[in-house]
Amino acid sequence: MWDYLLVFLLAAVPWFEIGLIIPVSILAGMNAFWVAILAFFGNLLTVYLLIVFFDRLKGWFFRKKKKEQSDQEEDSGRYARANRMWDKYGVSGLLLAGPFLTGSHIAAGAAIVFGATKTKTLYWSTISLGLWTLVFTIGSIYGLGWLTDVNLSF
Repeated sequence: MWDYLLVFLLAAVPWFEIGLIIPVSILAGMNAFWVAILAFFGNLLTVYLLIVFFDRLKGWFFRKKKKEQSDQEEDSGRYARANRMWDKYGVSGLLLAGPFLTGSHIAAGAAIVFGATKTKTLYWSTISLGLWTLVFTIGSIYGLGWLTDVNLSF
């Protein structure tokens, strides 16, 4: 039972999320159905909290941030990827690709910063996390099956 609670909690952490937790948990021999359900809801819970309390979090973040970043620094890394996704595909594309490219939390925050409504962000985040949970779960199950069929002796 503690293993499954850990799946829920780690899936809620922005740097672990479903893309890491689901494959590792299934590889560890845990039940794929319960791993998928708990990872989905763990990740979704913190994404929802981020979206609902975004205004407060944004204010806290900018108060904590003491130094100014130049435009060049701000356009680097995950923010730049999120910005490109937004420009090309809008809120649905950003949030559908988010868990794979930037992480679901960053994608949801970026969608709101770029102008998406909270309702639309909640809607597309739920769909995105549901689809990616299925992809990671099925991929992990079949990937593990493939690994057990392969003779890895040298």
